[in-house]
Amino acid sequence: MTAPAGGPGQDPQLRVRRLSPFVLVGVAVVAFGVAAALCYGVGIGGWVLTIVIGLVLYLAGAFVAVNRVEGRRAARNTVWGTLIQLAFVLALVPLISVIYTLISKGTERLDVNFFTTSLNNIGARDPEGGAVHAIIGTLEQVAIAAVITIPLGVLAAIYIVEYGRGRFTFVIRFFVDVMTGIPSIIAGLFILSFWVLIISPIYNNGQPSFSGFAAALALSVLMLPTIVRSTEEMLRLVPAPLREGSYALGVPKWKTILKVVIPTALPGIVTGVMLAIARAAGETAPVLLVAGGSAAVNINPFNNNQSSLSLFVFQQASDASRFSPARAWTAALTLVALVLILTITAKLVAGRNRIRR
Repeated sequence: MTAPAGGPGQDPQLRVRRLSPFVLVGVAVVAFGVAAALCYGVGIGGWVLTIVIGLVLYLAGAFVAVNRVEGRRAARNTVWGTLIQLAFVLALVPLISVIYTLISKGTERLDVNFFTTSLNNIGARDPEGGAVHAIIGTLEQVAIAAVITIPLGVLAAIYIVEYGRGRFTFVIRFFVDVMTGIPSIIAGLFILSFWVLIISPIYNNGQPSFSGFAAALALSVLMLPTIVRSTEEMLRLVPAPLREGSYALGVPKWKTILKVVIPTALPGIVTGVMLAIARAAGETAPVLLVAGGSAAVNINPFNNNQSSLSLFVFQQASDASRFSPARAWTAALTLVALVLILTITAKLVAGRNRIRR
């Protein structure tokens, strides 16, 4: 039941009694057996209640067993360690479920036709039709939003950390925090009222015009606070001796930031940027409000309606055609795959360009 710790010749007073792992396995078997007999024998619940009662009984039994052999401190450690491991497993369950659902249902339309055709002239009884127009729209809108937002967000974070002092910095940080909680539809309404209804008529013969660029502006509003806050935190994690060593060598502050601080924090900055891009790629309401959506391919983001993968998923999921759900699941799988590919690529690039220590 117990096993002494320590090697031959060790002082017996320094040896600590250890509970055999097989005892904990036996406690688990007994606990879940009692739980199953209680739930199914009495008929008070199913497998979910069996697992809950079994876990409670196991924790109680493990505490008693470890307490008798190793002491109360080790018993508490065993119980809390088990709870932490259980929390990790519970956190994995939704992720595994989502991945399994996407792969199992998203592969039905994973064919060449899906990636080479659009929904233009596709009827409700037509099983064909793809999402090439939505893929192009997503790539263009996210790319434009990234080009606009990443420099602004990184520069704002650099100012806050390296130069900002006083009330102005407090105001910037305050508004960034406020923007973090803005619903996506509010960002879409802002761009609709400002860009679509006021600016676009200037260059469109007095008529408001939906466009992919307007959607990119709305996505920029959503991406900016995430990039600023994540970059700010990463810059603050850069050790002060790195800056001081650079200053001691006579390197100007702007060059220290460019050559030392940013490369050191680059992996974390890239992570924050990719989180912002992932959020932007999955937004539906702003694209629907200011880009309108389209069934045909539109490679010009500055003119006419344009779709995106998130909008495509929303429209197909709510369509009455029996062929639409398969398109929606495949588009969702495609969107996740695009974000994953972009994240891996950005991580590899950031890893190759970081300062070697």
